[in-house]
Amino acid sequence: MVERPARAVSAWVVLALCIGLLVVGLALIASAGAPSTPAESVPALLGIACFLPIPVLLKGLIILQPNEAAVCLLFGNYKGTLTDSGFRWVNPLYSRIKLSLRLKTQETGPLKVNDAVGNPVEIGAVVIWRVAQAARATLEVENYDRYVSAQSETTLRLLASRHPYDPTEQYDAFTPQGPSASETLPDTYSAITLRDGSDVLAGLLLQELQLRMAPVGIEVVDARISHLAYAPEIAGAMLRKQAANAVIAARRVITRGAVSIIEDALADLEGRMDHRLEPEQRAAMISNLLVVLIGDREATPVVNAGL
Repeated sequence: MVERPARAVSAWVVLALCIGLLVVGLALIASAGAPSTPAESVPALLGIACFLPIPVLLKGLIILQPNEAAVCLLFGNYKGTLTDSGFRWVNPLYSRIKLSLRLKTQETGPLKVNDAVGNPVEIGAVVIWRVAQAARATLEVENYDRYVSAQSETTLRLLASRHPYDPTEQYDAFTPQGPSASETLPDTYSAITLRDGSDVLAGLLLQELQLRMAPVGIEVVDARISHLAYAPEIAGAMLRKQAANAVIAARRVITRGAVSIIEDALADLEGRMDHRLEPEQRAAMISNLLVVLIGDREATPVVNAGL
Protein backbone atom coordinates (compact mmCIF):
# COMPACT_ATOMS: atom_id res chain seq x y z
CA MET A 1 0.00 0.00 0.00
CA VAL A 2 1.34 3.39 -1.06
CA GLU A 3 0.61 6.18 1.38
CA ARG A 4 -0.63 9.43 -0.14
CA PRO A 5 -1.71 12.76 1.36
CA ALA A 6 -5.40 13.41 1.90
CA ARG A 7 -7.05 16.49 0.46
CA ALA A 8 -7.75 19.09 3.11
CA VAL A 9 -8.39 22.82 3.35
CA SER A 10 -8.04 25.33 6.14
CA ALA A 11 -10.80 24.85 8.68
CA TRP A 12 -11.02 28.59 9.30
CA VAL A 13 -12.46 29.12 5.83
CA VAL A 14 -15.15 26.50 6.44
CA LEU A 15 -15.82 27.88 9.90
CA ALA A 16 -16.28 31.37 8.45
CA LEU A 17 -18.66 29.90 5.87
CA CYS A 18 -20.71 28.24 8.62
CA ILE A 19 -20.90 31.50 10.56
CA GLY A 20 -21.95 33.31 7.39
CA LEU A 21 -24.72 30.77 6.73
CA LEU A 22 -25.87 31.10 10.32
CA VAL A 23 -26.02 34.91 10.11
CA VAL A 24 -27.81 34.84 6.74
CA GLY A 25 -30.29 32.26 7.99
CA LEU A 26 -31.11 34.27 11.09
CA ALA A 27 -31.46 37.44 9.04
CA LEU A 28 -33.87 35.77 6.61
CA ILE A 29 -35.97 34.35 9.41
CA ALA A 30 -36.06 37.73 11.17
CA SER A 31 -37.05 39.53 7.98
CA ALA A 32 -39.92 37.10 7.39
CA GLY A 33 -41.54 38.09 10.67
CA ALA A 34 -44.96 36.45 11.02
CA PRO A 35 -45.90 35.47 7.45
CA SER A 36 -49.61 35.45 6.62
CA THR A 37 -49.30 34.12 3.07
CA PRO A 38 -47.16 31.34 1.52
CA ALA A 39 -45.15 33.92 -0.40
CA GLU A 40 -44.19 35.71 2.80
CA SER A 41 -42.90 32.44 4.34
CA VAL A 42 -40.30 31.91 1.59
CA PRO A 43 -37.54 33.93 3.38
CA ALA A 44 -38.08 31.89 6.53
CA LEU A 45 -37.79 28.66 4.56
CA LEU A 46 -34.59 29.91 2.93
CA GLY A 47 -33.24 30.81 6.36
CA ILE A 48 -33.94 27.31 7.62
CA ALA A 49 -32.29 25.91 4.49
CA CYS A 50 -29.16 27.90 5.35
CA PHE A 51 -28.95 26.02 8.67
CA LEU A 52 -29.05 22.52 7.14
CA PRO A 53 -25.49 22.29 5.70
CA ILE A 54 -23.87 23.70 8.87
CA PRO A 55 -23.82 20.38 10.86
CA VAL A 56 -22.48 18.54 7.80
CA LEU A 57 -19.72 21.09 7.28
CA LEU A 58 -18.79 21.06 10.97
CA LYS A 59 -18.44 17.27 10.87
CA GLY A 60 -15.48 17.68 8.51
CA LEU A 61 -13.45 19.72 11.01
CA ILE A 62 -10.42 17.99 12.52
CA ILE A 63 -7.59 19.12 14.81
CA LEU A 64 -4.20 17.41 14.52
CA GLN A 65 -1.47 17.86 17.10
CA PRO A 66 2.21 17.89 16.07
CA ASN A 67 3.42 14.37 15.21
CA GLU A 68 -0.12 13.12 14.76
CA ALA A 69 -1.78 11.69 11.65
CA ALA A 70 -5.27 10.76 10.50
CA VAL A 71 -6.03 7.98 8.01
CA CYS A 72 -9.08 8.88 5.88
CA LEU A 73 -11.45 6.20 4.55
CA LEU A 74 -14.53 6.61 2.36
CA PHE A 75 -16.91 3.64 2.44
CA GLY A 76 -14.00 1.30 3.16
CA ASN A 77 -11.67 2.76 0.52
CA TYR A 78 -8.40 4.41 1.50
CA LYS A 79 -8.40 8.07 0.43
CA GLY A 80 -5.22 9.41 1.98
CA THR A 81 -3.41 10.33 5.16
CA LEU A 82 -3.56 13.73 6.79
CA THR A 83 -0.26 14.62 8.50
CA ASP A 84 -0.26 18.44 8.58
CA SER A 85 -0.83 19.61 12.13
CA GLY A 86 -3.37 22.31 12.86
CA PHE A 87 -7.06 23.04 12.27
CA ARG A 88 -8.15 21.29 9.03
CA TRP A 89 -11.29 20.39 7.14
CA VAL A 90 -11.77 17.22 5.10
CA ASN A 91 -14.67 15.56 3.36
CA PRO A 92 -17.39 15.09 6.03
CA LEU A 93 -18.10 11.61 4.66
CA TYR A 94 -14.59 10.44 5.50
CA SER A 95 -14.14 8.18 8.49
CA ARG A 96 -10.92 9.25 10.18
CA ILE A 97 -8.56 7.13 12.29
CA LYS A 98 -6.14 9.17 14.37
CA LEU A 99 -2.79 7.80 15.49
CA SER A 100 0.38 9.20 17.04
CA LEU A 101 3.67 9.51 15.15
CA ARG A 102 5.68 10.20 18.32
CA LEU A 103 8.49 7.99 19.59
CA LYS A 104 7.37 5.15 21.83
CA THR A 105 9.27 2.83 24.15
CA GLN A 106 8.63 -0.90 24.27
CA GLU A 107 10.12 -2.80 27.21
CA THR A 108 10.47 -6.52 26.53
CA GLY A 109 11.24 -9.07 29.21
CA PRO A 110 13.02 -10.18 31.20
CA LEU A 111 12.46 -13.41 29.26
CA LYS A 112 13.83 -16.82 30.19
CA VAL A 113 15.61 -18.25 27.14
CA ASN A 114 18.16 -20.99 26.50
CA ASP A 115 21.35 -19.62 25.00
CA ALA A 116 23.38 -21.28 22.22
CA VAL A 117 24.88 -23.79 24.68
CA GLY A 118 21.54 -24.57 26.34
CA ASN A 119 21.99 -22.65 29.58
CA PRO A 120 18.84 -20.84 30.77
CA VAL A 121 19.38 -17.08 30.88
CA GLU A 122 17.18 -14.08 31.56
CA ILE A 123 17.31 -11.33 28.95
CA GLY A 124 15.39 -8.11 28.40
CA ALA A 125 15.49 -5.28 25.87
CA VAL A 126 14.21 -1.75 25.30
CA VAL A 127 12.97 -0.90 21.80
CA ILE A 128 12.34 2.69 20.69
CA TRP A 129 10.00 2.93 17.71
CA ARG A 130 7.43 5.10 15.98
CA VAL A 131 4.83 4.91 13.24
CA ALA A 132 6.45 5.96 9.95
CA GLN A 133 3.56 5.16 7.57
CA ALA A 134 0.19 5.65 9.21
CA ALA A 135 -1.83 3.92 6.48
CA ARG A 136 0.14 0.67 6.70
CA ALA A 137 0.17 0.66 10.49
CA THR A 138 -3.61 1.10 10.52
CA LEU A 139 -4.68 -1.13 7.65
CA GLU A 140 -2.02 -3.88 7.51
CA VAL A 141 -2.29 -5.06 11.14
CA GLU A 142 -5.14 -5.30 13.62
CA ASN A 143 -3.24 -3.67 16.48
CA TYR A 144 0.23 -2.31 15.76
CA ASP A 145 1.10 -1.87 19.46
CA ARG A 146 0.59 -5.58 20.13
CA TYR A 147 2.39 -6.41 16.88
CA VAL A 148 5.47 -4.49 18.02
CA SER A 149 5.36 -6.20 21.41
CA ALA A 150 5.09 -9.69 19.90
CA GLN A 151 7.80 -9.14 17.30
CA SER A 152 10.16 -7.64 19.88
CA GLU A 153 9.78 -10.67 22.13
CA THR A 154 10.19 -13.14 19.25
CA THR A 155 13.29 -11.39 17.90
CA LEU A 156 14.88 -11.17 21.34
CA ARG A 157 14.32 -14.89 21.97
CA LEU A 158 15.80 -15.76 18.59
CA LEU A 159 18.84 -13.57 19.16
CA ALA A 160 19.54 -15.02 22.61
CA SER A 161 19.28 -18.59 21.33
CA ARG A 162 21.95 -17.96 18.68
CA HIS A 163 24.70 -16.77 21.02
CA PRO A 164 26.26 -18.13 24.21
CA TYR A 165 26.28 -16.23 27.47
CA ASP A 166 30.01 -16.78 27.98
CA PRO A 167 32.67 -17.72 25.39
CA THR A 168 34.36 -20.37 27.52
CA GLU A 169 31.13 -22.36 27.91
CA GLN A 170 30.60 -22.61 24.17
CA TYR A 171 34.22 -23.51 23.49
CA ASP A 172 34.08 -26.25 26.12
CA ALA A 173 30.81 -27.52 24.65
CA PHE A 174 32.30 -27.86 21.17
CA THR A 175 35.78 -29.03 22.31
CA PRO A 176 35.25 -31.22 25.37
CA GLN A 177 38.85 -32.44 25.36
CA GLY A 178 40.34 -28.97 25.43
CA PRO A 179 41.55 -26.47 22.84
CA SER A 180 44.25 -28.79 21.55
CA ALA A 181 41.76 -31.50 20.61
CA SER A 182 40.52 -29.64 17.54
CA GLU A 183 41.98 -27.00 15.32
CA THR A 184 38.69 -25.98 13.69
CA LEU A 185 35.33 -25.14 15.21
CA PRO A 186 31.89 -25.98 13.77
CA ASP A 187 29.86 -23.49 11.78
CA THR A 188 27.44 -23.04 14.68
CA TYR A 189 30.20 -21.59 16.84
CA SER A 190 29.56 -17.89 17.52
CA ALA A 191 32.34 -15.54 18.52
CA ILE A 192 29.74 -13.01 19.78
CA THR A 193 28.64 -13.57 23.36
CA LEU A 194 25.68 -12.16 25.23
CA ARG A 195 27.89 -10.91 28.05
CA ASP A 196 30.60 -9.13 26.06
CA GLY A 197 28.98 -8.33 22.70
CA SER A 198 26.34 -5.83 23.82
CA ASP A 199 27.01 -3.30 21.04
CA VAL A 200 27.10 -5.94 18.31
CA LEU A 201 23.99 -7.64 19.66
CA ALA A 202 22.17 -4.30 19.80
CA GLY A 203 22.98 -3.77 16.12
CA LEU A 204 21.77 -7.27 15.21
CA LEU A 205 18.58 -6.77 17.23
CA LEU A 206 17.92 -3.41 15.58
CA GLN A 207 18.52 -4.82 12.09
CA GLU A 208 16.22 -7.81 12.63
CA LEU A 209 13.45 -5.65 14.10
CA GLN A 210 13.65 -3.17 11.22
CA LEU A 211 13.17 -6.02 8.73
CA ARG A 212 10.12 -7.27 10.61
CA MET A 213 8.51 -3.86 11.21
CA ALA A 214 9.05 -2.19 7.82
CA PRO A 215 6.18 -4.01 6.02
CA VAL A 216 3.63 -2.57 8.46
CA GLY A 217 4.95 0.99 8.45
CA ILE A 218 6.81 0.87 11.78
CA GLU A 219 10.28 2.42 12.10
CA VAL A 220 12.57 1.04 14.81
CA VAL A 221 14.88 3.85 15.95
CA ASP A 222 16.96 2.02 18.54
CA ALA A 223 17.12 -1.29 20.41
CA ARG A 224 19.29 -2.14 23.42
CA ILE A 225 19.77 -5.06 25.78
CA SER A 226 18.52 -3.82 29.17
CA HIS A 227 18.79 -6.97 31.31
CA LEU A 228 21.05 -10.01 31.16
CA ALA A 229 21.66 -12.64 33.82
CA TYR A 230 21.76 -16.36 34.37
CA ALA A 231 18.46 -17.91 35.40
CA PRO A 232 18.16 -18.18 39.21
CA GLU A 233 18.34 -21.98 39.19
CA ILE A 234 21.88 -22.01 37.73
CA ALA A 235 23.19 -18.59 38.76
CA GLY A 236 25.10 -19.89 41.79
CA ALA A 237 26.78 -22.72 39.90
CA MET A 238 27.74 -20.45 37.01
CA LEU A 239 29.24 -17.85 39.33
CA ARG A 240 31.38 -20.55 40.93
CA LYS A 241 32.45 -21.71 37.49
CA GLN A 242 33.40 -18.17 36.49
CA ALA A 243 35.41 -17.81 39.69
CA ALA A 244 37.21 -21.09 38.98
CA ASN A 245 38.01 -19.96 35.43
CA ALA A 246 39.41 -16.71 36.80
CA VAL A 247 41.64 -18.61 39.24
CA ILE A 248 42.87 -20.91 36.47
CA ALA A 249 43.63 -17.95 34.21
CA ALA A 250 45.53 -16.21 37.01
CA ARG A 251 47.52 -19.36 37.75
CA ARG A 252 48.38 -19.70 34.09
CA VAL A 253 49.74 -16.15 33.96
CA ILE A 254 51.74 -16.67 37.16
CA THR A 255 53.20 -19.94 35.86
CA ARG A 256 54.24 -18.43 32.55
CA GLY A 257 55.87 -15.53 34.35
CA ALA A 258 57.67 -17.87 36.74
CA VAL A 259 59.02 -19.98 33.87
CA SER A 260 60.31 -16.86 32.16
CA ILE A 261 62.00 -15.68 35.38
CA ILE A 262 63.63 -19.09 35.93
CA GLU A 263 64.93 -19.20 32.35
CA ASP A 264 66.48 -15.76 32.73
CA ALA A 265 67.94 -16.65 36.14
CA LEU A 266 69.56 -19.86 34.88
CA ALA A 267 70.98 -18.15 31.81
CA ASP A 268 72.33 -15.28 33.88
CA LEU A 269 73.83 -17.59 36.51
CA GLU A 270 75.50 -19.88 33.99
CA GLY A 271 76.84 -16.87 32.15
CA ARG A 272 78.45 -15.46 35.28
CA MET A 273 79.84 -18.81 36.42
CA ASP A 274 81.12 -19.46 32.91
CA HIS A 275 80.06 -23.10 33.00
CA ARG A 276 76.82 -25.05 32.66
CA LEU A 277 75.12 -26.42 35.76
CA GLU A 278 74.66 -30.12 36.20
CA PRO A 279 71.18 -31.51 35.42
CA GLU A 280 70.62 -32.31 39.11
CA GLN A 281 71.58 -28.77 40.09
CA ARG A 282 69.30 -27.29 37.43
CA ALA A 283 66.40 -29.48 38.54
CA ALA A 284 66.86 -28.54 42.19
CA MET A 285 67.11 -24.85 41.36
CA ILE A 286 64.04 -24.95 39.11
CA SER A 287 62.06 -26.78 41.80
CA ASN A 288 63.01 -24.31 44.51
CA LEU A 289 62.28 -21.28 42.35
CA LEU A 290 58.89 -22.66 41.28
CA VAL A 291 57.92 -23.20 44.91
CA VAL A 292 58.91 -19.65 45.79
CA LEU A 293 57.33 -17.97 42.75
CA ILE A 294 54.11 -19.97 42.38
CA GLY A 295 53.19 -20.84 45.96
CA ASP A 296 50.31 -19.03 47.68
CA ARG A 297 52.33 -18.57 50.87
CA GLU A 298 55.90 -17.60 51.49
CA ALA A 299 58.30 -20.53 51.34
CA THR A 300 59.89 -21.66 54.62
CA PRO A 301 63.66 -22.06 54.26
CA VAL A 302 65.09 -25.42 55.33
CA VAL A 303 68.75 -25.73 56.28
CA ASN A 304 70.36 -29.01 55.31
CA ALA A 305 72.59 -29.93 58.25
CA GLY A 306 74.00 -32.98 56.49
CA LEU A 307 72.79 -35.36 59.21
